[in-house]
Amino acid sequence: MKMISNEIIEAYRKYLISEEKAPATVEKYIRDIRAFARWLGEKEWDKEAVLQYKSFLCGRASPASVNSVISSLNSFFAYGGRPELRVRALKVQRQVFSKEERELSKAEYERLLKAAKQKHNERLYLVMSTICSTGIRVSELRSITAEAVRRGRAEIRCKGKCRTVFLPDALCRMLSRYLREQKRKSGPVFVTKNGNPLDRSNIWSDMKRLCRSAGVNEKKVFPHNLRHLFARTFYTIQKNIVRLADILGHSSVNTTRIYTTESGEIHRRRIQCLGLLRC
Repeated sequence: MKMISNEIIEAYRKYLISEEKAPATVEKYIRDIRAFARWLGEKEWDKEAVLQYKSFLCGRASPASVNSVISSLNSFFAYGGRPELRVRALKVQRQVFSKEERELSKAEYERLLKAAKQKHNERLYLVMSTICSTGIRVSELRSITAEAVRRGRAEIRCKGKCRTVFLPDALCRMLSRYLREQKRKSGPVFVTKNGNPLDRSNIWSDMKRLCRSAGVNEKKVFPHNLRHLFARTFYTIQKNIVRLADILGHSSVNTTRIYTTESGEIHRRRIQCLGLLRC
């Protein structure tokens, strides 16, 4: 079979939607398939080509990124009735510690909040506060509604699953005040000037604009890192990874472990304190 046509890709998109995949997941899968189609060009759509593409990716992306693309491709091949084209994911040993240059610290988070206040961007201040104090995904922010604020909890539906997220009292007070100022009594708390729910691109770009004034490396500043900060903080206090997985909406604690990995510096200090050396 030659060429992956737009018709096939759009049919696959409809299939993903019918499977109730999250919008961000659908777009990610489609993006991966289109990238493969561009690379494929006039080549035969066969196992050899898929293996070549896998090698191509390995030379240009991290193992985790390669595996993410492989997951998209394998799903597409299964949908297209070509399961024999599926390839194995790379084996990746779980990291003992996280990269400090990528993890947002609590102090850096507080500087971002301060910068948002100084720029009089109350909406962004509250968006960051909401994600970081609840651990929700940025795509789930639209579930934080005026009704949820009044109840003190939000019902989150994501990836075919439902879970209840409790909103801290202090957050409810801040959001209630914001809603009164905006003269809104229903619907999503965070909306654009046109009344549409904020999306990740709005939030991502707004956060990036805070980096210089906050003195935070922009590589650390993106919405999902706030979720990671929540997870690390919760786990440090509670030490209950199963409970944390439930709060974050993870199906597997193996995913949650990625969020709770400590920094290399903390890991180094723990090793230093083992007391197994005699000088």
